[in-house]
Amino acid sequence: QVQLVESGGGLVQAGGSLRLSCAASERTGSRYFMGWFRQAPGKEREFVSAINWRSGTTNYADSVKGRFTISRDNAKNTVYLQMNSLKPEDTAVYYCAADPSFVLRVTGRLWDYWGQGTQVTVSS
Repeated sequence: QVQLVESGGGLVQAGGSLRLSCAASERTGSRYFMGWFRQAPGKEREFVSAINWRSGTTNYADSVKGRFTISRDNAKNTVYLQMNSLKPEDTAVYYCAADPSFVLRVTGRLWDYWGQGTQVTVSS
């Protein structure tokens, strides 16, 4: 029903920046969240950031606060993740996701729609 297409992953040096994009084929509803999760090798999938599409309210994991910024473009039905001051520990596969929920849920398995994932590698 909802297709998410990601782009923008790549290889950067520590301290560099990268911008991820996620275009949705259609909106999930009048109230929902879009966000990003990541999974590093040997680690569990973890919540990174989310935005309430209607209100614009944002949430961030403590590990990325002050460095990452999530935003949206209504005309393009696209969500972005601007990643600055990247660290090697940010290396992971980043997944765009959408959740038609009334409240923010940070447990990935509860989200309904997922992108294909894009690799972000930060060299030291």
